[in-house]
Amino acid sequence: MKTSLFVLIIATLLTCCKGKENPYDASGTFEAVETIVSAEVTGRITKLDLEEGQELKAGQIVGYIDSLQLFLKKKQLEAQIKATGSKLPDIAAQTNVYKQQLAVSQVRLDNLLHEQKRIQNLLKADAATPKQLDDITAQIAELQKQLEVIRKQDAAQASVLKTQTSGLRADVLPLYVQIEQINDQLAKSKIINEVNGSVLTKYAETNEMAVAGKPLYKVADLSTIILRAYITGDQLPKVKLNQNVKVLVDSADGKYRGLQGQIEWISSKAEFTPKTIQTKDERANLVYAVKIRLKNDGFLKIGMYGEVIL
Repeated sequence: MKTSLFVLIIATLLTCCKGKENPYDASGTFEAVETIVSAEVTGRITKLDLEEGQELKAGQIVGYIDSLQLFLKKKQLEAQIKATGSKLPDIAAQTNVYKQQLAVSQVRLDNLLHEQKRIQNLLKADAATPKQLDDITAQIAELQKQLEVIRKQDAAQASVLKTQTSGLRADVLPLYVQIEQINDQLAKSKIINEVNGSVLTKYAETNEMAVAGKPLYKVADLSTIILRAYITGDQLPKVKLNQNVKVLVDSADGKYRGLQGQIEWISSKAEFTPKTIQTKDERANLVYAVKIRLKNDGFLKIGMYGEVIL
């Protein structure tokens, strides 16, 4: 009787132990792609409207960094451009002066040429003297020289004005570039969230000093989450990229909750088994890491454990 009872107890214990055998092939922890958002300019944070756990949208403005000094610098540069512009010569007005001189001289020349032709006709009829023709010819020659001088002066003055204008405009170009740089800095004074996700950690508060490159907060898209699990070399031939696998996660009732995931990465190098990971074959010293992506309805959290059935 005692022997039968002893055998029954041993069988029951073996059955219980067998029922507690790990039903999975590998295990690991959940992680997400985390993005650290840093300040892009230096200044006092005038507003940072976010809290840990808050859901953010891509393109959402979450805060501002004081940009008064940048704005004043931009106004100063604009004033410099305006002052330089006032020094530009009025090419059109000065060119018109020479055009008027040329026009007047050309009218006089046309009249003298007409008079020269008339005197030539009178001379043929003995109604004029050779001296009259010589005088008018001399006046024409003198006026033609004056016209040539005016044309040269006009060309020289135009060249000088062009050089002055080019120099002043060259001085203005760096100012425009500086304004573009300030506009870029002013745009970066807005703290814009670039990815959809939840705020994991907040590193700064309103009225604190922000420095370019200083982290402000950490955000991660938890709509999908990654399980980093470890498999042995014997299990490696059983897995491949884009393979669907079953993931088990502890639920509130003490049972497992089954989820479907897809293998998106398999390490090409073996590594020693992490202390926090228990694989099915505990005798293996080297394991391979795999990443399994799962859709998350909010149940899965970063750092939770998960088991994989291949």
